[in-house]
Amino acid sequence: MAERRNYLSKEAIDGLEYLKRKRLQRMRSGSVNGTVGLSTRARSGGDATRPSSASCGMRLRVTASDTVSKVNGASTGEGAFLKKERFETDDLKWTERLPECPVYRPTKDEFEDPLTYLQKIFPEASKYGICKIISPLTATVPAGAVLMKEKTNFKFTTRVQPLRLAEWDSDDKVTFFMSGRTYTFRDYEKMADKVFARRYCSGGSLPDSFMEKEFWKEIACGKTESVEYACDVDGSAFSSAPGDPLGSSKWNLNKVSRLPKSTLRLLETSIPGVTEPMLYIGMLFSMFAWHVEDHYLYSINYQHCGASKTWYGVPGSAALNFEKVVRECVYSEEILSANGEDGAFDVLLGKTTIFPPKILLDHDVPVYKAVQNPGEFVITFPRAYHAGFSHGFNCGEAVNFAMGDWFPFGAIASCRYAHLNRLPLLPHEELICKEAMFLNSSPKPENLDFTPAELSGQRSIKTAFVHLIRFLHLARWSLMKSGLCTGLVPNTYGTIVCSLCKRDCYLAFINCHCYSHPVCLRHDFKKLDLPCGTTRTLFLRGNIEVLEAAAKKFEEEGVVSDMITSDEDLYAYPSSIKLAAAKEEGYSPYSTIDFDFNTELGFFSAVQDELLVAGQESDGSDYESFRVKRRSLLKCENRKVVLETRDSGHHQEHKRLKKSQKYHEGRYSSSSSSSSKEEEVLVISKRKETHGQRQSDVKKIENHFGGGFKRLKVKALINHNVTASTSF
Repeated sequence: MAERRNYLSKEAIDGLEYLKRKRLQRMRSGSVNGTVGLSTRARSGGDATRPSSASCGMRLRVTASDTVSKVNGASTGEGAFLKKERFETDDLKWTERLPECPVYRPTKDEFEDPLTYLQKIFPEASKYGICKIISPLTATVPAGAVLMKEKTNFKFTTRVQPLRLAEWDSDDKVTFFMSGRTYTFRDYEKMADKVFARRYCSGGSLPDSFMEKEFWKEIACGKTESVEYACDVDGSAFSSAPGDPLGSSKWNLNKVSRLPKSTLRLLETSIPGVTEPMLYIGMLFSMFAWHVEDHYLYSINYQHCGASKTWYGVPGSAALNFEKVVRECVYSEEILSANGEDGAFDVLLGKTTIFPPKILLDHDVPVYKAVQNPGEFVITFPRAYHAGFSHGFNCGEAVNFAMGDWFPFGAIASCRYAHLNRLPLLPHEELICKEAMFLNSSPKPENLDFTPAELSGQRSIKTAFVHLIRFLHLARWSLMKSGLCTGLVPNTYGTIVCSLCKRDCYLAFINCHCYSHPVCLRHDFKKLDLPCGTTRTLFLRGNIEVLEAAAKKFEEEGVVSDMITSDEDLYAYPSSIKLAAAKEEGYSPYSTIDFDFNTELGFFSAVQDELLVAGQESDGSDYESFRVKRRSLLKCENRKVVLETRDSGHHQEHKRLKKSQKYHEGRYSSSSSSSSKEEEVLVISKRKETHGQRQSDVKKIENHFGGGFKRLKVKALINHNVTASTSF
């Protein structure tokens, strides 16, 4: 360990020294207090520390409802209980009680299309959270050859993972993000093999059950301080050689997210780690902590080479119970940033929480195990928590995807992100609309040979779409009734982010006078306190009537009528608007909504239906400049208002679209700059201006939608006195 430390960064060395001091302090405290000591300070909920013992056990907290905690001779108060369950590393028989997840061995014919096969096994496999698929095809070009020869100058930097269990209070959390060293693939393999051989005096593999017990012993009380793990490495180890059977198949992870049945095909900009695969290069006991995929997406993981990897998975149906156990038995309340069921979810998003599955078994949370070997895929299903570790040097690869049955899970994730005020990674609302309009333009299901799983996915898409359209129609009606809307213009953006709750807005949003504070329709319009005044301009998708007609048609088909009364709050949060109350005031779904204006409107010169490229800027910047023109949606008094920018007497400047959006660890930045003359609005997708080749289903709906991830800069406003009456 000392030899390896010489090559680590100062940040990593300092971090490990701090953790070592914490461990020594805990050991000294344990030798004084005995094997079952009590906390020397009171915590809300009566948490107790987990002191060391002669057996070098690990302690996890669990509410003991029959024991009142006494700290320093005084009760911690009514309802405060001792959490004192112990997990002893000399008894690891629980590892033998973990049931295995399903294992599938498709034929070459069944293996032809990954998403078709996954739809087939979904009803059974999703009950376990994870499953394993053994590939009938073999890669003829090894991963090492791909990374050393096909990928010239391929190198990566590892992360240092402390090999221990945390107290998970304000003084003791775990981080996996201390920088390690930079390696070539071969150099990392040599280092990892050397570590394994030094420990076990062997260069070969050892039994999986033995390695599992070794991992939990080591992480609880072993002498190894840390391991190096190369996670989230950009790239792929699938060969591009046409003669490689696996690399040329649809199971090549570079292709999965863009397959015809994958909803992520509709994203016109790649998201590293989501639509583009990443590599995970591990060593003995490198780990991936308990986590769930972004937006509750599916993930598909392939092991290219090396030692086995143990996985633990919890089905999505047990996700809330999982979070409840973590909240009550692992985390102390002082580190929870939110109350209720979202408290643990927020901390778990950090992907640094590791604890043994035994605590889940003891609280009746179903958990299943898989041991993944080279040539095998592991699938994680929507909302399924999973964790695991490596038995030695190995190389894996993973990517996300989504199908129709994902949309209900995506709605839950979007709602929870909004509750925690977290930026979304995907334009969920936009994806719903695009998939729904694609279905709307497709032949009826009875005319095609759809499987039950495919029909179920289509119902999920239609149901999500109807929920969304119904809510936004109700919200627009409520806005109209309030009389607070001061203007209406067509929304030609892609997707932007609400400045209050971070919800993604594709169909409609409200903006203020300076156009830098977009707000979704889920907020109380009467309580909006925007910095620049009382202007409330509604930006509304121009084809909203077409979308509403499609939603109404889906309802009339009867396939979603029995589902639209459930999960409405997922699409409405944080709105307080209720359908029942609105109906009492005369509201009717899909009715015409008339906005009457008689006020000074601030028109957004850059928001138009037509975009005319005006050429590049003369200052050499990297922006495209557009001259824009809008069809008239307003009846202007005496027709004195000129809406065409080329004829306006005002010196209007043009909207600019950045050519690239830089992601930081898979998420876009939420920062924005503003001044009196220039305001920046966060846009997570935009209308695509160039006519490149698109997939056939995208072509069918390109008249309705745009895509991509961009940041929009807007300059100049024009004020006009207008009296208008517009219906949507």
